[in-house]
Amino acid sequence: MLPLAALLSSFTLLLGGGEPTRAQEQPSASPVIAMAIRGHGWGHGVGMSQWGAHGFAQHGSTYAQILAHYYRGTDLGKAAVAQERVLLVQGATRVEIASPAPFSVKDASGESYDLVAGPHGFGNGLRLKLDPDKAAKQLTGPLTFAAGAAPLSVNGKRYRGAFEVAVENARIRVVNVVGLDAYVLGVVPSEVPSSWPAEALKAQAVAARSYAVATRKPNGPFDAYADVRSQVYGGLDAERPETSAAVQATAGQVVLYQGKVATTYFFSTSGGRTADVADAWPGSARVPYLVSVPDPYDTASPYHDWGPLPLGPRTLQRALGLPRAPMDVQVQAGRSGRVTQVRFTLSGGGETSVSGPTIRTALGLRSTWFSFDVLALRPPGAAPVTFGSKAPLTGFLRGVSSASLERRPPGGSWAKVGMVAAKNGSFAKPVRGQMTADYRLTAGKLKSGPVRLVVAPKLKLKLGDVPGAVAGIVRPVFRGASVVLQQRDGARWTRAGTARVDEAGSFGAELSLPPGTYRARLAPRAGYAAGVSQPLVVGP
Repeated sequence: MLPLAALLSSFTLLLGGGEPTRAQEQPSASPVIAMAIRGHGWGHGVGMSQWGAHGFAQHGSTYAQILAHYYRGTDLGKAAVAQERVLLVQGATRVEIASPAPFSVKDASGESYDLVAGPHGFGNGLRLKLDPDKAAKQLTGPLTFAAGAAPLSVNGKRYRGAFEVAVENARIRVVNVVGLDAYVLGVVPSEVPSSWPAEALKAQAVAARSYAVATRKPNGPFDAYADVRSQVYGGLDAERPETSAAVQATAGQVVLYQGKVATTYFFSTSGGRTADVADAWPGSARVPYLVSVPDPYDTASPYHDWGPLPLGPRTLQRALGLPRAPMDVQVQAGRSGRVTQVRFTLSGGGETSVSGPTIRTALGLRSTWFSFDVLALRPPGAAPVTFGSKAPLTGFLRGVSSASLERRPPGGSWAKVGMVAAKNGSFAKPVRGQMTADYRLTAGKLKSGPVRLVVAPKLKLKLGDVPGAVAGIVRPVFRGASVVLQQRDGARWTRAGTARVDEAGSFGAELSLPPGTYRARLAPRAGYAAGVSQPLVVGP
C-alpha cells in the first residue's frame, strides 16, 4: 500500500506542452493539438479510501461503520494468526544488528549464544564476535536474533520481535518475526497521519491487520514486504501514541467475509467513488466485498481532483511508445469511472489503443480515473482570405465544452475574439479577415499552438468612363500605394501599366488597352499578402 506520508508530498509531472516561447510559437501547416490530463483520486481505488475514512470519522461514523461501508457484506471477527514475518533487508553484503541491552543469537543447529550490548556487524559469511576477547566465529545459518531487555535494531532502525538472518546467493536477508498486533503498531502511523480522528485510525488498524492475514505466504521465506509492495511498516521508530491506542482498542480484530479474512485493500484518495476490483485490475475475478461504492467525504483530500497536467502529443507518443503522434483521443471507462482503454487517432491516419493502467504507469498519474482535455485547431488553408470576407476556423474539443478563440496581429499581443462551443466535439467559427493574424484556442491554462489566417487586400477593377481608361478600388485603403495593371499573356501576367491609390482607396489610369484579359495587383505589405482583382475582359 502507498503510504499517505508519501502521498502528501509534492507531485510534479513534467510532460511538455504548456505556453510556448515566442521563438517556438510558429504557425504550423498541420493541425495544432494541445492536450492535458486531469483526474480524481490517488491510488488503485479498490477498498477503503483513507481520506474517505477520515471524512466519515469526522462526520460521526464508528470504525465498524466505516469498514462496513467500504467492504460490503463483511463482519468483524478475531484473527487466528498470531505473528507476521516481514522482509526488512534483502540483497545486502553486510548488516549490523544491535541492541542497548545484551541479546542472543541461535544458529541452525539450535545452539544459542549470548551477545553483549551494542552493535554486531557481519557479512555473508555469518562470522560474529561472540566473545570480545576472541576471534569472530562463523555460525551456520539461518540465524535467529532474540531481544533481551531492549529491542533490536538492524542498520540503525528499531523493531519489535526477533530477526531471522539467512544467506541466499551470497546475499543477506533479514526478516522481522513479530506479533501481528506489534506489526500493525508499525504500519498504521506509516500509512496515515497520527493526528487523524480516532475512529479513522481504528479503521486503518483493522484494515491493515486483515490485509496482513489475508495475504500471508506461509510457504515462503517471509509473509510481507515492509514497503508499498505490501503495506508500509516503519517498525518501533514509527509508532505514535494515538495510532498505538487505535491498534490496542481493536486488538486482534479483522474483517471477515463469510467466515474468511477479507483482503482489505486500501488506498489514499478515491476522488468521490471507489473502484470495483474487476475494473481496477482487468481480468480479476469479481469480489462481492470489493465493489464500487460512493465516497462522499473524500473531498477533504488534496488529491480529490488533480490537473490539468499539460501534455504535448510528441511527449505522449514517446511515453507510450506510439508509432506516431496522437491527434485525437477517445476514453473508455468502467462503471466506477476508471479508464479501461484509450483509443488514439494518430497523425497520418490509423488508430491504436492503450490500457488505462498502462497510461497511468507510463505517465506517473495518480490514478486511472482520468480524462483528456484536447484543443485542436486546423489551419484555414494556404489561399489568402480577401479583406472583409469571412473564413471558418474549424477544429474539435475533448473534455471541455467551450474554449476561447484568441487573435494576435503581427507584432501584437493575444486578445480574445470570441468563444467556440463544440457540438459533438467539432466546431466551425467564422472570423472576418481584417489583417493577417495568428489564432489559437485557450481553455484555462491549456493553450493550442497558433494557426495563421493570411489576408489579402480586396481589389476591384472595371473599365473607365472614357475609352482606354480603367478604374478600381482597394480595401483597406493604402494611400499612395502603386497598383500594377497586368495583361494575361498565355500562362503569364505581363505589366500593362500602373496607378496610384488616392485617399479614398480609388485608383485609375488611361491606357491603350488592346483586347484581352486584365487584372490589378497590389504587392504584399506588412500584415497582408499580395492582392489581385478578378480578371477584366476587354473586347474588340
